[in-house]
Formats: sequence, structure tokens, C-alpha cells
Amino acid sequence: MTAELVRGQNHPLPEVRLEIRVSAGTPIVAGATLGDEHGRVHGVEWVAHPGAPTLPGLEVPKQAAADHRLAVDLDALAPSVHRVSVLLALPAGTGGPARFGAVAAPFVAVTGLDGTEVASYTITDLEPESAVVALELYRRQGAWKVRAVGQGYAGGLAALLADQGLPQAQQLAGSINEAVAQGLARSVAAPPPRLPDAERSRRTAAPATGPDETHGGGTPQGVPGTTAPSPGHQPTSPCGTTPPYGSPRDGTLPDHAAAQHGGPTPADPATGQPAQATAGGPVNYSHPGRQTTAPPPPAPTAPPAEPGQPARPVAGDATGWSMEERLYNQVWGMFEDLARTTAAYRSAVDFAESRMEQELDKVLSDPRSRISGQGDAAREAARAKRAQLVDQARAALDRDLAQLGAEADVVEPALPPAYASWDNPVWHGYRVPMEIPMALRLGDLHLPESEDVRIPMLVRLPLERGLWIDSGRSGSRDALADSDELRRLALDTAVALAARLLAVYPPGEFAVHVIDAAGAGSSALTPLTRAGVLAGRPAAGAAGVSEVLGRLTQRVDLVQMAVRGGAPDALPPGFDTAEQLLIVNDFPHGFDDRAVTQLRYLADEGPAVGVHLMMVADRQEAAAYGPLLDPLWRSLMRLTPTPDDHLADPWVGHAWTYEPSTVPPGSRVMHDVLARVAEARRSWNR
Repeated sequence: MTAELVRGQNHPLPEVRLEIRVSAGTPIVAGATLGDEHGRVHGVEWVAHPGAPTLPGLEVPKQAAADHRLAVDLDALAPSVHRVSVLLALPAGTGGPARFGAVAAPFVAVTGLDGTEVASYTITDLEPESAVVALELYRRQGAWKVRAVGQGYAGGLAALLADQGLPQAQQLAGSINEAVAQGLARSVAAPPPRLPDAERSRRTAAPATGPDETHGGGTPQGVPGTTAPSPGHQPTSPCGTTPPYGSPRDGTLPDHAAAQHGGPTPADPATGQPAQATAGGPVNYSHPGRQTTAPPPPAPTAPPAEPGQPARPVAGDATGWSMEERLYNQVWGMFEDLARTTAAYRSAVDFAESRMEQELDKVLSDPRSRISGQGDAAREAARAKRAQLVDQARAALDRDLAQLGAEADVVEPALPPAYASWDNPVWHGYRVPMEIPMALRLGDLHLPESEDVRIPMLVRLPLERGLWIDSGRSGSRDALADSDELRRLALDTAVALAARLLAVYPPGEFAVHVIDAAGAGSSALTPLTRAGVLAGRPAAGAAGVSEVLGRLTQRVDLVQMAVRGGAPDALPPGFDTAEQLLIVNDFPHGFDDRAVTQLRYLADEGPAVGVHLMMVADRQEAAAYGPLLDPLWRSLMRLTPTPDDHLADPWVGHAWTYEPSTVPPGSRVMHDVLARVAEARRSWNR
């Protein structure tokens, strides 16, 4: 399992040949230093950088880019090397951002050569720093470990290298910046793949505060250009001074029509490296967690727009190797655009409030204004300026929301079943697939400022963590006083998700088990039991709980032993290789201490070997176990059966409202789909 590190945390390295992947959302410099047992760098020959990218056992990129891969062979390092420090820096003198507080929080991952992620770390809480030590690989008692460092330096590369004891720190930093500047000068920005004509270029607009007024009070999280990675990936740091709802990179508005959904920075045709964005030109808003390879350009092209009008949206208008991948990237692009435009609006409103308060404080600090009509006039003027700024910000938000809404209207009907809601007509022509899709839709996401714009919540398959459908009262659902109704809705949500998983997997590649110890969910489970798509009857009572958990934990043990022994094919005859999903209803009823331990084991170890958990539970009902179950709840993705704004977005700092994808009342679409799944399974087993 991947270790998501926090600052100062370490993790053992299972391999000596590794790859370090860096995503930053803006061109940065990546390098590494070699240190002795005290971390001291003895000379420039101990530093790998764009001007000298190769050292024994170490290779770094030659140019500044938004995404990097560093190769490390720990066995090939000199015996005197005990530490490898991965350093990141913003290019100096290129016109780009000068501090990490104004860009996306960098995301760093250590992987094996097969791409398996060992550990990851998001470098948060950076503000004036322009260089940072991201990670260090260090030798301890003959074994190598990785530690999340995140030590930033406002003095840039020179200060970083000097802190590591390099005598020629200032000279080497200058030569690195010169090599990077020469590389950027050779880069030629290719035209963005989704912008075929000049009408779709990002338009520059004047900041709402005027040319000499910027937000000096510390912009809230989520201003464009300051976001951290996602979905999945990790918290963002507060940003610094930027114009309201503008980009600190070029001052442009976050015009959704010009956003490149799913595409990385335009590449240099000669080098393949991302090119530096130029002032006034298209801005790269790519999500740091997105695919960074170079798939073919999108096949669909937008019809020409009327002069002065935004480009017409097209389904699949994103990069990808297939229409499914292009739609996945496009949905992520819509999520990013909604996050940024909302963050920009909130930032502008905060700025307007702050400015009004400052002006009112100035008026009230003068005793003469308090006893004359000047004070009242100044107050009205301050409020009028605030209203004007808020109106301008709202106009920009409404413009972007209109474009997003138009795109959603085009994208939703084109989604495949795995991405589509239950009321999408694609389900009426459903056919059992022959391949596992990229992702699965768990529901919809929206923000308070954009109730009408819903973004599909897609998670990659196979599931990397279990799901918890919360049947308790919390947040906006306090008004629902009937706990029995909440339990029923929670189990209905779990059944709909299970049906969706069964529908998107090929026959024989996914099995569902159910534990319903008290039998309270028999009615809600009827669609699954009547269709005959469960692996067995729902387990009831303590004996049933013990039998199912014992069987699945034994499966996890067998697969783990086979994989660790290097013989994944050496499994017992007749072993079912399909992925398994366990639905647990009404937890902790029927669970003793041993069953709870087995459940925690499945939640932690199961996903890596194809055993997934879906809990339907109220955390308060399991409070008797105390902190024992805290790791269990943290390991699961919490969903709710009714709309609730509990999904925190560490990428830009929003609290998103999650709404489950439920079957429309009176619709038989889920029953029909499950019937086709059951028929396909019977045919496959013949």
C-alpha cells in the first residue's frame, strides 16, 4: 500500500532502483544532492542538476517542467553517499512565479520501476520560499528509507545548497539558473490541442481592484494558481498576494472556455518538455495528479463559434488514448474549472470586504469625520465600492458557470455507463462489458455558488480504498429525525453502488458478499438477491459474520503469500480470482472483538489484493469500541445517503456537497441492468 507521508515521516524502501515523480502544475527545476552520513555535500560534483544531470546512480531532468521523473539506483551510489536529497526550485529570472506560495503545492511520489507507488508527499505550508528540499533517501543500518522533508528556503537555491555545506553554493546556483534559462529560451510553445483558433484564446482582463490595488491581506485558499494536487492528492497551502479572481502567472481571468481539460502544458516539439507559458498567452491549469504522458490529441473538434462568443463545448474534448479516457479527463477538467472559478469569486469577495473594512477604519479613526457629514459619505462610498467589486466578481463567476453548464449538458449524455447517472439513457442500451473501465461514478459534486452545475464524482478502478455509507445524523441532515429512514437510505445507496460495480465489470470478474447480521436490510437488498448476482445468501447472525470474514481474510492471506513468494499463479485449484466486495450492513451488530479485528484487516490489506469493503454504519453506534475503530473509519471514503457538504477538497480548500447517484423513483433501470448481468454470468459459467 502507498504511504502518504507527512512532514518528518519516514518509510522503508523495498527496492533500490526507484523513480521519483514530481508534479507541480508550473515549470520548476528538479535536482538532487548527495550527502555523507552528516548530510554534508562536499562539492559541485555531488549535485545533479539541469546543467549536469547525471551522476553515478542518479539522473535528473535537463529542463524546467511542470512534471519530472528522477531515476535513482541506490546500489550504484558511492559508498561514501548516505543521503540523497531531492530539491525543487522555481526558475529565476524567467518571468514566472517567484515563490511557492503562489503556485500549486508540489506533489512528490517514490515509485518502483513498474510504476508501483511506494510513498508520496505533498509539500504544503510554503509561502515565500523559492527552493525546497522535498524528500531525502537515507541509509540507516544498511537499509534505505525515504523521509518527507519539505524544508523551504526564501533565499532560493543558493541558500539551500549553502545549508547543505556546499562551499560554492552561490556560483552553482547561478550556473543552474543560467542552464534552465537557456533551456526555456530554446522551448517553443506549441498551440494547445483544444484551441484550434484564436477565438478560443484566454482573454486578458483588468483586475477588479484597478491597476495599483492588489489583495494584500493574505488571499484565502483556493485562488487560481495556488491549488494543490487532488483527487486525490493533498492539502494546499494558503496563498499570498494576488489580484482578485486573477492568475498570478499572467493576470488573466480563469476563462473556462480556454481551459485545457486533461492536457499538460504544451510541449516543445523538439524536446518533448513542457514549454513555459508566456505573459498574456494560454495558461496551463492542468491538475498535478493528471496523466503526464503525451497521448494523442482529442479527436472531436468544436464547431466554430460566433465572433466574440466562447467556443462551443464538445464531449471528449480532452487528451487521451480513447474516448473513455478523454471523457474522464474532461470531467476532471470541469471539476478543476469549477473549483478555480469559485475560489476566484470567494477571493474577490473577501478582498472587497477587507478593503471596505480598511476604508471604514480609516474614516472612523479621524474624529472630524465622525461629527460631520463626511463620515456618512465615506461609509456610503466604501459600501458602494464593495458592491461594485462583488458584482464584477459575480459576473465573472456567472460567465464561467454558464460555460460549465453548457459543457455539462453536452458531456453528460455522452458518458459511458460507468460514468453515467442512473437516469442517463445509456443504461437503456446497456450491454455487459468485456473490459474493466477506468473509473466509476459514485455520485455528483457541487458548490453552494453553483447549485445547478453538477460534476460527476469519478474514482479510479479498481478501488484503492473501501467505502463507508454513513447512516448517522450529521451536518445538513440533522433535520432528518427518523434514524430508521437514514439507515434505509444508506443501504439503498450501497445497493445502487454495488449494482453499478457489478454492471461495469465483465462476467466472472466481480463478486459481492453481504453481511446483514440482524436481517434488517432484507427489503433493501431485494434487487441483488432477486437477480441472483450475489456470491451467496446474505450472512446473518454471529455465525454468518464469522464465516464470511474468515473466508475473505483467508483469501487475502493466500494471495499475499503467493505474491510475496513470487508465485502468483500458485493458488489452490478452483480459486476464484474475481475481485470481491463485502457489504456490511448495520455494523457493529453481530460483531465480536475477533470479527472487528478481521474487518480492520480487510479494510487495510484487502484493496491491494482485490478484496474491497463497503460499510453501512453509524459511527456513534460503534462508539463503545473507542479509538480502536478510528483507523477503520479513516481508511474508508465516507459517503452519505443524502446531499451533504462533508467532502473536504484539500486541493483548493473547498467543502464540496456530495449527492449520491440514486435510481429515479419508480424506475426499473437497475433491475433490468442486474437481470442482464445475471444472464451474462449464467452464460459465462456454462
